Amino acid sequence: MQTQDQPFKVDIRSEIGDLEGVIIHTPGPEVENMTPDSSHKALYSDILNLQVALKEFNQFSGFLSKVTKTFQVKDLLSTVVQNPEHRAELLQTIASREKLDEYTLKELMNIKDEKLSTMLIEGVEMKKDNLTRFLSKDRYSIEPLHNFFFTRDASVAFLDKVLISRMYSRIRDRESIIMDAIFRNHPVFGVKTIHPELTQYESKDFSFEGGDFLIAREDILLVGTGTRTTPSGIDFIMEYYKQKKVQRHIIVQELPYTPESFIHLDMVFTFLDRNQCMVYEPLILHPTRYLTIHIHIDNGVVKSISEVENIPTILKELGMEMETLYCGGRRDSMIQEREQWHSGANFFAIAPGKVIGYGRNVNTIQEMNNHGYAVIKASDVIQGKTDINNYNKYVVTIDGSELSRGGGGCRCMTMPVRRKAVEW
Repeated sequence: MQTQDQPFKVDIRSEIGDLEGVIIHTPGPEVENMTPDSSHKALYSDILNLQVALKEFNQFSGFLSKVTKTFQVKDLLSTVVQNPEHRAELLQTIASREKLDEYTLKELMNIKDEKLSTMLIEGVEMKKDNLTRFLSKDRYSIEPLHNFFFTRDASVAFLDKVLISRMYSRIRDRESIIMDAIFRNHPVFGVKTIHPELTQYESKDFSFEGGDFLIAREDILLVGTGTRTTPSGIDFIMEYYKQKKVQRHIIVQELPYTPESFIHLDMVFTFLDRNQCMVYEPLILHPTRYLTIHIHIDNGVVKSISEVENIPTILKELGMEMETLYCGGRRDSMIQEREQWHSGANFFAIAPGKVIGYGRNVNTIQEMNNHGYAVIKASDVIQGKTDINNYNKYVVTIDGSELSRGGGGCRCMTMPVRRKAVEW
């Protein structure tokens, strides 16, 4: 893990360039600060066993630490709040958004740095020390961030800027607030962030989350629209590109609102290599009522908005011909459906042709093996049994029986901050 405060320039121009730095968050007590009754509020359909989830996540983070620089959210946040000005700004923002009372805010202001960063993630139990709190049905004065180990959602790095997400559920707003503070105020980053003015975009149908954004190439952005990212959220991105007066292509894929496994585009489509992608074939390749739309912006003007056949087809027209690998394999639609449910299409690229995903999706992994990917266990890399440098193309697998129940995969659990440029 990088612990020193040397500047680390944010630079993301693709999904597959050699990974040079990534932000992750190891799940902690916030995952278990949830009951079956509160799981729906926390956007879960089940509750996780932290002990098992940690074993799986440690495989994930252990492998990443072998191949790139990793930053932990809690460590980064702890450094940010050491600065009194940044601490006050962060806490005032959280207090305003979450309607915290003055008593709670004052209490937070006086907590030590490391403990504060922990409390802002794991939550703070409400002290029943006055009648209002005694009668309150809430357990927490500051809710735990149950979803924060999915660091992908709260921000999007593209080029040298960071887009701060406007989360679908207000219960996750603090994730975005924290990531904004980290990118702007941590001495390692100090990067310009982009986010909508809340007064302008306060409507309930305005949201966008990082899992819906895939940077295909510097000039091509893929965006999913469904439960988490709305059309008005994508309009905000269009306006940003128009102001930059550059040529950009935005490929929008409509997603079903149910089941919940379709919450983000990266649950049905991810890039694996310069010329290969993983798809959930029934949605991405079959004709359905869910549209694929190509938006062409050039020099501040929207040149066209048009429906296209599918994502691979328009990518080919734009000079990116993709071989499609199938989530769940090619034999049985029921297997495809089962493995997509457990994030079988959700891969995270370490470099072109070098990716990591859940080993539980055996048919998807076999599909990759059939297309030239060596299958390597993360535990073998961590223990020194396997040298990944001996392989030109591989999929590293982690156990995912518990993590997948949280509703995301390896791409969901990463916030990449720098990649090398890809030679196309």
